[in-house]
Amino acid sequence: MSFSTDIVRWRYKLLPDHVIGEVLTKKWVDSAIPFLALTLLVLGLGPFVPHFFEWTTLGNLARQIAEFGLIVLGLAIVMISGGIDLSVGSVFALSVLMSLIGMNVEGWSAGTGLVAALAVGAFCGALNGFLVGYIRMRAFLTTLVTLIIFRSLFEIVFPQFSTAIVTNMSDSAVFEYLGTAQIGRLPVSFLITAVIAIGIHIVLSRTRYGWHLLAVGGARRSAYNAGINVRWTIFSAYVCCSTLVALSGFLFASRIGSAASDVGAGLELQALTATVLGGISLGGGRGTVSKATMGAVFVLLLSNSFLALAISGPGADLVLGLILVAAVFLDVRWVKNRHKVLRSVYISPAYARMPDSVSTDPRAGAMAPNDKLRDVGVIGLGILEGAEDVIFDRDDNLYTGSRHGDILRWFPPDYQRWEVLAHIGGSPLGMAFDRHGHLNICVAGMGLYQVEMNGTVHRLTAETNRSLLSIIDDSNMKLADDLDIAPDGSIYFSEATTRFEMHDWYSDALESRGNGRIIRYEPKTRKTRTVLKNLVFPNGICMSYDDQSLLFAESWACRISRYYFDGPKKGRVEVVIPNLPGYPDNINRASDGTYWLALMGMRTPALDLSLEMPGFRKRMSRRCSEDAWLMPNLNTGCVLKFNEQGEVLESYWDQGGQKHPMITSMREHKGVLYLCGIFNNRMGTYRLQGADPSFCGVDSYWGHRS
Repeated sequence: MSFSTDIVRWRYKLLPDHVIGEVLTKKWVDSAIPFLALTLLVLGLGPFVPHFFEWTTLGNLARQIAEFGLIVLGLAIVMISGGIDLSVGSVFALSVLMSLIGMNVEGWSAGTGLVAALAVGAFCGALNGFLVGYIRMRAFLTTLVTLIIFRSLFEIVFPQFSTAIVTNMSDSAVFEYLGTAQIGRLPVSFLITAVIAIGIHIVLSRTRYGWHLLAVGGARRSAYNAGINVRWTIFSAYVCCSTLVALSGFLFASRIGSAASDVGAGLELQALTATVLGGISLGGGRGTVSKATMGAVFVLLLSNSFLALAISGPGADLVLGLILVAAVFLDVRWVKNRHKVLRSVYISPAYARMPDSVSTDPRAGAMAPNDKLRDVGVIGLGILEGAEDVIFDRDDNLYTGSRHGDILRWFPPDYQRWEVLAHIGGSPLGMAFDRHGHLNICVAGMGLYQVEMNGTVHRLTAETNRSLLSIIDDSNMKLADDLDIAPDGSIYFSEATTRFEMHDWYSDALESRGNGRIIRYEPKTRKTRTVLKNLVFPNGICMSYDDQSLLFAESWACRISRYYFDGPKKGRVEVVIPNLPGYPDNINRASDGTYWLALMGMRTPALDLSLEMPGFRKRMSRRCSEDAWLMPNLNTGCVLKFNEQGEVLESYWDQGGQKHPMITSMREHKGVLYLCGIFNNRMGTYRLQGADPSFCGVDSYWGHRS
């Protein structure tokens, strides 16, 4: 190996490029951007703005956050639902006016004044919600019109009460308490807003209504098809928004005790800037309370700093407008290109050097290509779709899965009759019977499941222990693949990759990184733990005859290994076959004490060479469409028989790929080898010469039925 090759190998081993992509997939990344902007703002303005970090300044800021934060939270709810509300400034002005008329002029109690202010806000929100949600008018134009209407009402009513408002004061101690009191160093109004913000966070992230808001904002047609009342959801979002704005107006009135004719003017610009800058998507369906709050704090800090630095109002509005334009541009571009950006950085190929494969030369003996599988029998032609594995019970019934998420049971002797035993969903992959006759199944994207013979389905596990140093949450299972059961009932199963879903298997092949693991589930304690990790697409699992170890396949590494889970070698891993000519899939027992192995495809020189050039594969993933990538050749597969010493004893091929171009599993049963392929529309049968005509795989594990 040359020095330059060593450099490449160590560079991709020591610098984990995939970490960047994993970080960008985290939900908190969207919050990190406004947090970083807020931090830079504080660091940039702190040294120049007088009294920036004094308690008096911070206390005043907290009161403003209490009022402005409610407006931003209300607008965020509307934007998450896919709408927009430009009338928040006018609703705020009307609410302040109603609060001051009731408290200063009419002498109402604080409770009555609050109810009146909230009623004004709810009415304005209901009008907006009715026009946008039920009449289905455009939100932007509708709320622009209501902005003008509500502002006009304020300007008509305010002059009639302005003198009385200024010359009178409220007699309510509660009203005064809300505006001036503190608990510790925190204003009461700030604590009220904090409690409301926590409640909104819980609603958005933990309740059905919050999920409906996000669904409606993300895709209204899909939400409607899913049974969500879209019109009511939109209507209620506008009511919630204006009600929160009205509460903000009431708190503002209690703090100031008066109002000017320009109250609320320009507030919609500030609120919209705060929400967009905080990361609330203009397209809807995306946003959190924390991001809206950070946006509100950013805008208030900037506005207050402009006042402290004697920057004129038009100048401040100009800066806010420019910030809003920049935030909208970034939001639109990020939403449009987020998937492309993540895709370009998420896939991070590793360096891998494949050993020379076992020879398939026509003179190579057991591995010589042949056409033994060309004339196999056929089961389920046109009925089976995506049957990845096959298994038999003691009554000769045949079981397999389908890409529709069904478990099918086929009846002997000719296996022409069939029924749906159970519907699981997902993609059923590897299967194994336990001691009690229950069928245990790996389901891609869902975990480990169990089906009783009456069709009852149980989920055994969908989570395992999370890795301490993992950035992504690898406790959830993405691609549970194949399984087998130890004598004590423990279920060992492979998870092919923790980074990609089943439909993205080719991305994992391109990476050829140790993304997979083997997991153990203990039925007695119902505990799940990872026993081996950093495996290269671990696939087939098969218990050895010694009852102390298991054989497992690593597809992209083209090798078979043995893991000892008990006995004197407990915890040790030994390579059994290091250099297969193809990509191994399922492993199952043979009647003569050896093992069957499916090769789902064959290695190619081009792909083997590219594994030593991770930079080339990285560029390919960025610049080429997925259908132009170098991928494993899955057009030619075969079945091998091997022993525990790693010797290949026999091979069975279909070189033309007429019946079984891809083979993912095989199972020997009573002298016949049954063949499956996840991309095939049939199952094959091949009669074995000299095989035990009474062999049943279940009996080889649990003994003959008494």
